[in-house]
Amino acid sequence: MAETLKTYIEQVIERSASDLHFSVGQAVDIRVDDELLTVSDGTLSEAEMDAILKELIPEDKQTELKESHSVDFSYDYEGKARFRVNVYEYKGKLAAALRLIPAKVMTIEELGLPEELREFASNKQGMVLAVGPAGHGKTTTIAAMIEHINANRADHIITIEDPIEYLFEPKKSMVNQREVGEDTRSFPQALKMALRQDPDVVVVGEMRDLETIQAAITLAETGHLIFSTLHTNDASQTIDRMIDVFPPHQQQQVRIQLAESLMGIVSQRLVPKINGGRAVAVEVLKITPAVRNLIREGKAYQIKNVIQTSGEEGMRTLEVSLAHLVASGEISEETAYAYALDKQQLANLL
Repeated sequence: MAETLKTYIEQVIERSASDLHFSVGQAVDIRVDDELLTVSDGTLSEAEMDAILKELIPEDKQTELKESHSVDFSYDYEGKARFRVNVYEYKGKLAAALRLIPAKVMTIEELGLPEELREFASNKQGMVLAVGPAGHGKTTTIAAMIEHINANRADHIITIEDPIEYLFEPKKSMVNQREVGEDTRSFPQALKMALRQDPDVVVVGEMRDLETIQAAITLAETGHLIFSTLHTNDASQTIDRMIDVFPPHQQQQVRIQLAESLMGIVSQRLVPKINGGRAVAVEVLKITPAVRNLIREGKAYQIKNVIQTSGEEGMRTLEVSLAHLVASGEISEETAYAYALDKQQLANLL
């Protein structure tokens, strides 16, 4: 198998794939519309993998790979495409996962996202979260809201990412993008330093730990607009997950802080369309006084009921969004059921 990294990346671009996978001893796969497709004639040898990784991995990341057994970085392909890359070990061998980062930051409208996200981006302070499984467009959604601010407000935007994904061209706003491991040691350190950098908007690539969550909440409480992502299924689980990270004796205080600082949560899935491509299905939670009370009282499990009864206020469940996609002929009922969190509610809507 004599194909090169370039050959496989060109296939990703030509076939509008989202991901590219290399593993020693296995075929090379790409992901198209949520399905893995084999693009190599045979399996990847160690020598071929070494050649691919030599092209991929920056010299300064080699030591981190040896010490941590995995490493994240971004890769620019001839100015045509950028990828978020994770190289990792398995059974003493190496594998790599490359996620394509679209060259253009798409707008909220172009992505087919609800207008409520423009409202979220219009806030001057507080916290807005995009949540959902890996690979379902959370970073793209955050980027669209940031681009809305960039195009409409003279703000100072700081992004803290691992690695930097979308590249923003400053428009009305000033944009400074910082990469963990390159420009700062960690998310918590960058967030603490952000207080001294006069930001209006701060993007936290992912809230992975207590320190990061606490620092982000502090920024949101002190007059800044914070955007971030979490790997959670829906809004109520997101709130519980953030609170559960803290020791029991701190949790009530964190509930109070979140109740005051949260502005909105969008939970999303990229769902295969009947005619190819993927459609976005979303749950939208706006933080109303009723929702703030539920958060303070530790009743996040009741938030789903609020969303179901607050359609006129711009909220929607994932199932409502899926039902709309079925009604418009974009996705099948079978697909909708596969992605629904509450199949009974979906059945009632179809």
